[in-house]
Order: sequence, then structure tokens, then C-alpha cells
Amino acid sequence: MAHGESIVHIDDPQTKAIAEADPLLILEGERPHIVDEWQEVPRIWDAARRSIDTEGEKGLFLLTGSSSLSKDEVTHSGAGRIARLRMRPMSLYESGESSGDVSLAGLFEGDFRPKAVSTDLRDIAKFVCRGGWPGALSLSDELHIETATQYLDTLLTISVPKNGKNENIARKLLTSLARNLGQSVTHKTIAEDMGKGEEDSDSEYTHYLIDTYLEMFEGQYFIENLKGWDAPIKSKSRLRTKPKRYFVDPSLTAATLSITPERLVQNMQLFGNLFEELCIRDLRTYAAAMPSALPEPLYYYRDSDDLEVDAIIELRDGRWGAIEIKLSEDKVEKATQNLIRLKNKILSNTGAQNSPPSFMAVIVGKTDFQRVTEDGIFVIPITSLKS
Repeated sequence: MAHGESIVHIDDPQTKAIAEADPLLILEGERPHIVDEWQEVPRIWDAARRSIDTEGEKGLFLLTGSSSLSKDEVTHSGAGRIARLRMRPMSLYESGESSGDVSLAGLFEGDFRPKAVSTDLRDIAKFVCRGGWPGALSLSDELHIETATQYLDTLLTISVPKNGKNENIARKLLTSLARNLGQSVTHKTIAEDMGKGEEDSDSEYTHYLIDTYLEMFEGQYFIENLKGWDAPIKSKSRLRTKPKRYFVDPSLTAATLSITPERLVQNMQLFGNLFEELCIRDLRTYAAAMPSALPEPLYYYRDSDDLEVDAIIELRDGRWGAIEIKLSEDKVEKATQNLIRLKNKILSNTGAQNSPPSFMAVIVGKTDFQRVTEDGIFVIPITSLKS
């Protein structure tokens, strides 16, 4: 709304009726004209495309929607006319909880200043459970976790049945994803978590069923995959490494597991998992905002030698950075060893002519300093990071 001059909401019944009768009427207004929840009337997409062709200008419309649309519901892809921009919940920098002293883009240029910082794990637990929902920022500590809970309930009681799916199956599947957060969990594991027996958990139908629910959750922008990475651009690992699945916001995981900030600080293993999800959310946002970013600039690394690195950022020009995520300072040394091991492995493949990382970093929740280790690895609190 900050970028538009006028707006129309298609989820209003009267407005929707007008759009169904004549979608061109919905496109009238000061430009840029926002059409919110346009996917409720798919014909709006084609009408917008025709208007763009007729008027020959850019920036005419902002079509916003909270769920994706099947490709067969529109006649034209929008290629060359309509660009897609994925919006996510607010990062800590956008919500005002990160100072922005460290720029992700600056790290690629070697721009980093050590300094003393003040961090608090209780604050991090609150940020995790509250999430990046703009409407939750002004609520009290007692109420802010309700936003994610209501979002989850709306998904299960309205969106799931609307998509022809079963609420109980959806809830069990989401609980399994939350329980296995940050892992490339198999369909068999998900099926067993959902109560399927040994034979059913590995059946073709069960795998198909799980796939349809996962596709629905992705289409509702509720979960998002993190793909595997390897340095050679033609490496088969980029295609064959199983993706990790994250909720689009850690508060949704907390809501699925009924976790409060108070309970989270008493379970450090779970806290670490949800902190990783918080950092992945912010890294996706910061990386995507960089001018030289790929359409999907964030990955993770895992190989057959059991080496795993939480996040890899790759730019269009081939530069890349490696990031480990740890809740507290006492895990930095182990994370540093992982990063050095990755760098050595990538550079040891002389035939591939892989470039060295532009930077390596450990993102932490609790620390007293943003600093550089003796090995040249940045230690950065998530509350200091921005794009």
C-alpha cells in the first residue's frame, strides 16, 4: 500500500461480483493501482495483461495475493509483462529489532566492523514466537503469539477444506514438519509421524498423498523449501540433494507445537531449531533484496562425508558466502571448523576451478561481540544484520 496510489479488495463480496462481471472495471484507479487478492477472480490476470499491452507502460498495477493460482486458470503466463515478487513476513531489521550494523551485501565486499553488542535470548525467544507479522508488533507480550495461532487455524479450518483436503491429515503433517524442522525429512518419516503403519508408510499412494498436501502448503505460502548447493554450477548435487522444508516464519512452527517464549528458553535444542528458522527467514529476505541476487539465492550444503553447512548465498556473478547458525557463542568454534572444512573441500577440487568464498560467517543469537575470528570468519548476532 505504501507503493500504490489506489487499491481495490477482491475479497469484498460486492467488489468480487463486479470483477467477475467485468474485470476491466476493477483495474480502474490511480496508478500504480493495487488489486488485492486478485486470485479470487483469475480473469483479472488476463485483463491486466491486456491493459499492459494496450497502454505500453510499466508500473501500472500491483497484483497481491495470499495464495498461488493454478496455471490452467489463466490463459497467459504474464511473461514480459508481469514480474513476480515474493513477499515474506518482516525480518528483524524491518521490525526494528536489528540494528543493521552489518550488511549482508557489505560482507561480499569485506565491509565489517567489530564492536561490542547487547543480546538477550529471552528477546530472541519472543521474536521467534511473535514472528514477523506487522499486526503483531503493537500487541502485548500476552497477545502477540495469537497472530500466528490464528493464521494456523485459518489455514486448517478454511484454506485446507477449500482445497479439498482433510483438516486432521493437514494438522498431523504440519506437526511432523515442525518436529523435523531443519531436516530433509523423508515421506516415510512423515507418514510414520502421521500414524501410518510400516506397510502404508512406504506405499505409493501415501507418498502421493503427502506430496499433494505439501504442494498445497507451498501454494498457501505456509512452507518453503531450501535447496541443496554445490560449487560447480552443473553439479548433480544441486538437483539430487533433498530440500529442507521450513515454515515461512518461525512463529508458525511455534504455533503448531504450542510453544511459548517461556517454554522455548527451557528447551535449548528446540530453541536452536527455531532460531535457525528465524535466521533462514531473514537471510532469504536480505539475500533476495541484493541487486545481484539469483531468483533463489539461498541454499544449504550437505555431502556424503556428513559435512553440512546451514546456509549458502550465491550471486549471479558466481560469488558465494557460507553461513553457519548457532544460538549461542559456545558453539562458534564447532561452526568455524565446519566452514573451514567446506572451504578446503571446495578449493581442493582444482579441476572444477571453484572460486573461494567471498566470506564465511557464524550467525548467533547470544554474544557480547560482533567480531572476526583468527581464521577470518565473521561472528554476527542476528540482531545486527540487514540486507
